[in-house]
Amino acid sequence: MALSDSVTTCLSLPVHYLICKVGFEKKDTYDINNILSENGEVCWQAVTEHVCYLESDRSVDYIKSIRSLGPVCESVYLHFKSLTKEQFVIQYALWFHWTNCTELFIEVFDVLQHTQTTGVALGLMKLTSCLERALGDMNVLRVFIGSPYGLNLRNVLWHGFASPKEIPAKYCAMLLFLTAGLGQLLQVYLLQNKCILVHRPYVIFISLEELDVFPDLNHEAVSIAEELVNLSSFVLKTMIPFWMAALTAFKQSRYADCVILLLPQLEVGLRLLFTTANKCQNRLLTAESSALYTTFDEMLAKHLDNEEVNQLPSVLEEPAMEFLWDFLNHQEGPRVRDRLSHGEIDLEAFPREVANQIVAFAITLLCRFSDEDMFAFKEHMVIKPLMNCASCYCSRFHPISRLKKQVLECMKSIHLWPELPTVPEEHVQTIKGLEGNTEASTLIFMISEILAQLQQYMPQNCCSSDDPINKVLTERLLTELCDTRICTLYSPRPVLEILVVLRKISTQCHQVSEQVIASTKLRYKQWMNKTLRSRQRHNYLRMLSSMKFLSPVLRLILVLMTVELVNIHLVCKKNSSDYQQYLKFLKSVLQYTENLVTYTSPEKNKWDETLELTNKTLIKIKRISDRKLMLMQLTT
Repeated sequence: MALSDSVTTCLSLPVHYLICKVGFEKKDTYDINNILSENGEVCWQAVTEHVCYLESDRSVDYIKSIRSLGPVCESVYLHFKSLTKEQFVIQYALWFHWTNCTELFIEVFDVLQHTQTTGVALGLMKLTSCLERALGDMNVLRVFIGSPYGLNLRNVLWHGFASPKEIPAKYCAMLLFLTAGLGQLLQVYLLQNKCILVHRPYVIFISLEELDVFPDLNHEAVSIAEELVNLSSFVLKTMIPFWMAALTAFKQSRYADCVILLLPQLEVGLRLLFTTANKCQNRLLTAESSALYTTFDEMLAKHLDNEEVNQLPSVLEEPAMEFLWDFLNHQEGPRVRDRLSHGEIDLEAFPREVANQIVAFAITLLCRFSDEDMFAFKEHMVIKPLMNCASCYCSRFHPISRLKKQVLECMKSIHLWPELPTVPEEHVQTIKGLEGNTEASTLIFMISEILAQLQQYMPQNCCSSDDPINKVLTERLLTELCDTRICTLYSPRPVLEILVVLRKISTQCHQVSEQVIASTKLRYKQWMNKTLRSRQRHNYLRMLSSMKFLSPVLRLILVLMTVELVNIHLVCKKNSSDYQQYLKFLKSVLQYTENLVTYTSPEKNKWDETLELTNKTLIKIKRISDRKLMLMQLTT
């Protein structure tokens, strides 16, 4: 029998007792009028009287508090069940406005009328994510969601420990009731202090095309997924209702609901793999208040808490690990779970594109990890493309991947320069001091010399000994280098430090390019309209002259950065002294690019200083190359 079949609960005995038993031990019937006034206000004092404290240190006694609040929660639940939706809206909707999610709370009320178990759990997850920021130090709320010693409903649900049948609906009802009560308290406070409540803006997923990994899922793919849920050993049998509810939500275009239901189940399935691979099956259950849960953070880490190597990455393999890191952890990624569970996303506007990726990835895991023969499913015409996409996934949000993207965007910007409008060459020759610009020619020669020296470390099909700074070859070289797969998992600290500097250099180069483009367009227009003064005309022509060496030098920096990026893990082979020297060199290049940004800005226009600065930097780069201190030179 598969472990997924034999597990009947993911709650440890003490946690199961706390959530499923304690609140039902007192059989008293509690009068709702004790905590609800005639005009519909929550009587906070009557509610908080049920919070009990330890005699020893006056901290909350959670077990006694839950036991005492049990009948109160039941009374609230029955009260809501007795109301029609219209009555609920009239009496309570106003008090949910402070959350900026009124419709969500009305939706939770609807769920309570039908007591559909997955719906109650989903409602609680959405409700607790919305409430989390408002917790403060209210002990009555901490009994339900704010402390590992209490019911801890938020974490138990969001981390996938509770099955649908293990979450009493009356706790969902009580939190709905307390949220209305908080709204009443807040209104009094706002009136007394003559202030208004300003809501923080929601996080919006930008650049959705970057999240486009898997093909769009059609109805057939989701139907096959429903079959897989019942067959795959990745799914705990007690959790099947959650999976089915998630897939149903996807089919109904309720994309936030789909992802909220599915992410905890991915965590459960991965925890099953994690505990099996690392031979720690006891960690499949919830931890006690004195120990940490086994969550995504630990499962995706390189080492276990005992410093042994985590075996899950070798089971999942690198592409799946990179997908999980991209969508859950990397700071520049969507961080879907964090943002959903902390109420940072407008649930009504949750994009299908994101849900599609999460569901498609889940389908690949269902296929990969099963005791059943899944060959027919894997080869199915709608599933096979998903499996192929998953098997070749490369990180898109690791700093290495972001730097690649920056380099290509910067190159694209520089390639616009030859298309910019410029004054006729004979106009340039009429300005004294610009005839035969030998300084620019000298710089271009130095750039060619450096590139020729380093060509042996680059793909030969993208190099030309006759013309090392050929812009077409440069673009081809950068594209090929950026296509090179570089390990992103568990990058050591020196690698991350170098990446920070390289990304700053790339950002500055791009800004220089954009400034030159903007200035060139503006000055040309002013030239043609004859609105430039004599000094401005001279400065404009200086800029045009400087562009002849600025374009090659920026391309040189991009090439050097990208070749260094491809070899970045070699930085760990440098001893401390060499590493510091190398870092110092990169920071000097960064300083150069920062100065370029200043000198090429519309306010400064210091083109002569730009030439002098470039000369010094090229000499420095040549010196470092001669001493073979670059990472690319460690490959031989």
